[in-house]
Amino acid sequence: MSTVVITRPLAQAQPLAARIAALGRDVAVLPLLDISPLPDTTALRATLARAADYALLAFVSPNAVDAAFPHIPQWPHGLGAAVVGEGSRAALLAHGVPAQDIVSPADPAASDSEHLLKALDLEALQGRRVLIVRGESGRELLADSLRAAGVLVDTVAAYRRAVPPLDDAFAARLSELTAEPNDWIVTSSEALRGLLRRLEELDGQAAVAKMQRQHLLVPHARIAETAKLAGFHRVTLTGSGDDRLVAALQLRS
Repeated sequence: MSTVVITRPLAQAQPLAARIAALGRDVAVLPLLDISPLPDTTALRATLARAADYALLAFVSPNAVDAAFPHIPQWPHGLGAAVVGEGSRAALLAHGVPAQDIVSPADPAASDSEHLLKALDLEALQGRRVLIVRGESGRELLADSLRAAGVLVDTVAAYRRAVPPLDDAFAARLSELTAEPNDWIVTSSEALRGLLRRLEELDGQAAVAKMQRQHLLVPHARIAETAKLAGFHRVTLTGSGDDRLVAALQLRS
């Protein structure tokens, strides 16, 4: 049976790896994004100290949640939180945010900024302040759309992310995992694009072609579209959350 390759950042990969291994599947963890703390958290700490001044805090990923909460000693009563995926919702719940304070897309298969915007009460937010907690870079769609709706938007970086460099160990692992057909869990368009860049560095189009023959499992329609535009033909859209990823793998077992 093929190996399941989990490409999430390490902290989010390990719990999923344990669940998949319990199904009897071989698992390889190959993080395609390295997550690291900011060298200077002054702006982050100062902004989150004023969390209660906002009508809503939006977190772009579980990494944003985990990087922010050391600087939020207590979740302000009644403060709303917005997330795009089930992983981020679970992270907020783990940090003690009440479920009734969390807004996310209604359809787990459409966990992205576009569908989060549909779930938000934009009329109620008009003229009020919203904080988006994210990495040092990212999509501007959420911030731009909120501003267009009359919302006062601030953004703050909570962490930095980067595609791993193509050192000897990473190159050897890529070669090994693309040599045979495997199931790859890819949870970020940025990570997928970075992977293809590293494969091009490794062995040009030949390495990319091997990767394009792999089977991808992706939680979001946007990642599926990125994959198809990059030449992948075996792409399964699972919907957001570990439960759906695991269920999709069980269907293939």
